[in-house]
Amino acid sequence: MTTFRNAAAAFAFLLSLLFSGLAAAQSDPAALFDQLGKANFAETEKIIAELGKTGDVKLVPAFEAFSAGDLYLRKEDGKVFVARGTGATLQLFNPATGEATGEAAKGALTKLKVNNTVRRAINNALGGLTLLSPDKAVRFAAAQAVLKSPSADNLALLEAALEKETDSGVRTIMEEAKAVSLLSSDRPVDQKKLAIETIKKIGGRDAIGILRSAEASVDASLKPDIDKAIAGIEDTLKLWDAAQNVWYGLSLGSVLLLAAIGLAITFGVMGVINMAHGEMVMIGAYSTFIVQEFIRQNAPELFDWSLAIALPVAFVVTGAVGLVLERSVIRFLYGRPLETLLATWGVSLVLQQAVRSLFGPTNREVGNPSWMSGSFQLGGLAITWNRLWIILFSIVVFLALLALLKRSAFGLQMRAVTQNRRMASSMGIKTPWVDAFTFALGSGIAGLAGVALSQIDNVSPNLGQSYIIDSFMVVVFGGVGNLWGTLVGALSLGIVNKFLEPYVGAVLGKILVLVLIILFIQKRPRGLFALKGRAVE
Repeated sequence: MTTFRNAAAAFAFLLSLLFSGLAAAQSDPAALFDQLGKANFAETEKIIAELGKTGDVKLVPAFEAFSAGDLYLRKEDGKVFVARGTGATLQLFNPATGEATGEAAKGALTKLKVNNTVRRAINNALGGLTLLSPDKAVRFAAAQAVLKSPSADNLALLEAALEKETDSGVRTIMEEAKAVSLLSSDRPVDQKKLAIETIKKIGGRDAIGILRSAEASVDASLKPDIDKAIAGIEDTLKLWDAAQNVWYGLSLGSVLLLAAIGLAITFGVMGVINMAHGEMVMIGAYSTFIVQEFIRQNAPELFDWSLAIALPVAFVVTGAVGLVLERSVIRFLYGRPLETLLATWGVSLVLQQAVRSLFGPTNREVGNPSWMSGSFQLGGLAITWNRLWIILFSIVVFLALLALLKRSAFGLQMRAVTQNRRMASSMGIKTPWVDAFTFALGSGIAGLAGVALSQIDNVSPNLGQSYIIDSFMVVVFGGVGNLWGTLVGALSLGIVNKFLEPYVGAVLGKILVLVLIILFIQKRPRGLFALKGRAVE
């Protein structure tokens, strides 16, 4: 009996040694890396998950090397190393510690294979490990990576990281990552309900995708909570989509305002249907191109100031072209709208061909300064810097022109000519020169529009043709010669266009807008804000 007891005790001791050895092998990073040399893809994923659970930040370089294809098996002893180099001999590093362990011939090593599934597992493990990094930016990126690829294996690391995290921004991302990882875990239902509420607060289509993917695997009692959260997110998204359409409409409206505001002046004061107005916009854009080319070749450090330099250049150049056009062609055609239309259309063809001859028919590159590049998120809105600056620029141009018309002697003369040309002439106002400088002013503003449009559209000989019809629609809809009408008309048409496009398409949307304007003009021939005066009557 005593012999039997001794044998049983010895057997139990051997079993304990065996299991403790297996446990040590499973927790020892070096041993786990060596197992990768003989594992298939499914086993590799499990080993990577085990390595990730260690929470050892020193394993990050080894995971990155594995993802890049720099993890090798040494044939003679089955050991796994990180190997780097370019020749026939590679430098070996311990994957668990990063220490150099000598060299080996490339032929004595076998590269460990990696597929997309393994790379996803590596990315998940990396996200978990770098949650404990001393660098705040690294922790933030790691939490975002876990948020995009949730896994229940990361929960323990996330909770450990949250206990130590002091930065509020990183902590918020970690809590969201914990919530999405918790849904696929075996945690209690109450915790999962709180996680669903957290994911609902994240919002966006990614949150809907996370909830839908979790719906099939969670407890049935959670499905009403998930459905309610998805419905709430979708309602919020509809509101943000409407806000995004308004933003796109304001952006398009600001472009139309810049293109049409000069036309509103010339059309309103002189009654000239200037079909070459689009070419003034084009000349402004090419002026920007010339300025940028000069800066690139002679003073590249000033490139961020290129648009500020191009604005006065474009205004002067297009204003001079407008002045020459008015003095040489248009002044002989006042009172004959059909001949003016045909003459300015011919001038537009001449200007287009001149630009083709000078710069070629292809698009020219106009760069964005650093302060107009990129975008940012405002809630659910995606806002690009170039569009935002164009909106602000169009407002500044509008206010400056309004001040010129209301606060200057030239503006007073222009308004007098608009309201009653004969009376203004009898009061000593030189109406021909008012016409000339008004046309030059309208052309100069079109040049400013060209500078702005060069940042969002192709600079080509056909640039102006894309905006001339829309510009006339804005002017007629808002009220000929009325700046406030031009502003309201541009923004209204821009927003209506952007709300119609998702349902009927861009082309049919423009056609519907044109039909609506025609119907509106039937009721109000002078537009939204009609000018007052004897000449108008």
